[in-house]
Amino acid sequence: MAETSPGYFIAGNTFTAPPLAPGLYVVATPIGNLRDITIRALETLAAAEAVLCEDTRMSARLLDHYGIKTRRIALHEHNERAKADDIVARIAAGATFALISDAGTPLLSDPGFPLIRAMAEAGQPVFPIPGASALLSALVVAGLPTDAFAFHGFLPPKAGARANAIKALGDSRETMVFYESPRRLDDTLAAMAEIFGERQAAVALELTKRYERVHRGTLAELAAIFAGGETKGEAVIVVAGAAAPSAPDAADWQAALLEEMADQPLRAAVDTVTARYGLKRKDVYNAALALKAEK
Repeated sequence: MAETSPGYFIAGNTFTAPPLAPGLYVVATPIGNLRDITIRALETLAAAEAVLCEDTRMSARLLDHYGIKTRRIALHEHNERAKADDIVARIAAGATFALISDAGTPLLSDPGFPLIRAMAEAGQPVFPIPGASALLSALVVAGLPTDAFAFHGFLPPKAGARANAIKALGDSRETMVFYESPRRLDDTLAAMAEIFGERQAAVALELTKRYERVHRGTLAELAAIFAGGETKGEAVIVVAGAAAPSAPDAADWQAALLEEMADQPLRAAVDTVTARYGLKRKDVYNAALALKAEK
């Protein structure tokens, strides 16, 4: 009996998956809506020798939905270091593996980094199969700047460590994105409101699912909305970066420069005022020369 070619089905139609080159395929999967899967992802999952799953039971829902029969292997934070060398060796011998997480793009607050590092160190090929990401989905609907942003994953669960982590980000200018458990969303928003102040922010819940919702406002407003208990659904918090400091008044720093020039050499006075007001040294030096010429 001839061996059946690997395949998948969509809406009752069966498709054959083309063969894959040896390597590790990092495959993004839906974060809620099963239709948010790419054709390339389906082909990869069907044609791989095995799918490395964060939780095989969670992944079964997606794979079964599309009729993918590929063998599933559990790869999670508790066993990935122990399994990495064997997987790398098998790929070096010509195997093909697909790596997925429970939802979204692997490695973004999900397991997989030790394996990718081992693959890179061994010089073995790793192929990204892009797709859904809660990080990017929340960012593009938050209504905050996207030209520069930083992803900080989950903050520490304990209050003291969480507050210290938030304080360390106080001067960051880029938009910040965080994941948070629904059990801690209220405490995290309250801590952010206290430390970051009245910044604009957004909370995205149940992205791509039936009860998807996005709340926007100041951190204090959002903290009030979610105060007093656990909400439903994994949350993504998007927070505006720190505002750029306003430029010092020219009359103020030039008056300070004149005072410093009366007590110390010109270059030393320039260095003092440059450091005190956060100015460009060239601008302060030119101003010092002009003030000296006026005397």
